Amino acid sequence: MSAVLPKTSAAMAALLRADFTTQWRNRRSVVLVLLVPVIILMSWKGLVSKLGPAFVLSTGITIGLTAIGLMGYSNALARDRDKGIFQRLRVAPIPTSYIMMSRLAVQMAMIILLTTLVFIVGYQRLHIELPAQSYVLGFLTAFAGGALYLGLGQMIAGLVKNSETVNSTTRLVYFVFIMVGMFGDLGMLGEQIKKIVHWSPWGTVKTIVSAGLQPGGWSNEATVALLVTAAYAFVFSFLGIKWFRWNVK
Repeated sequence: MSAVLPKTSAAMAALLRADFTTQWRNRRSVVLVLLVPVIILMSWKGLVSKLGPAFVLSTGITIGLTAIGLMGYSNALARDRDKGIFQRLRVAPIPTSYIMMSRLAVQMAMIILLTTLVFIVGYQRLHIELPAQSYVLGFLTAFAGGALYLGLGQMIAGLVKNSETVNSTTRLVYFVFIMVGMFGDLGMLGEQIKKIVHWSPWGTVKTIVSAGLQPGGWSNEATVALLVTAAYAFVFSFLGIKWFRWNVK
């Protein structure tokens, strides 16, 4: 008798259920990913009147997106590869593309959760109220920025094979992005560094999110930043897919 292949919808539903269950079981790491941007957001309450609500909110969202792509997605890929989960899934009667689509769906949910949480904290604790259009554009630009950092996480997991090394690498990259990004963006590291940061992955994501949060704030510079963000996401994703191995051998 020939084997009966599962329906596409059933296979995808099973993968999504398993991945969301795994994410729930690792909810402590989820809390840590979301905690840092919230703490920074609340600590910058006094800067809202000086730098503007869009600057403060976009910084919190950008920090969270960096954590999701590096601390969450990249480490999860490396951990499951080390455990042989991907190798077992590949012999199942489902397309390998479904495996990654399911993982990305979980990360998209994380981006929605992060952005919503930042908006809620901004409204409740910082008294920031934006028009509905700004919230919609905020979510859309967060997805664009999230694609960049998920691509970066994919590239690191593809380039580095050992899960412990992936963990240490992502922590280092995360630290550099946060520290150089925040202080460089404020001009505290000199004008030259500020210009470099502005067109780095950190800077382009923050630019488009900030522009989306300001009513009528979208400019030609924001459009260029969006194109650069898309280019970063494409290059990182392309290299990440090219270098990625389903096992550690």
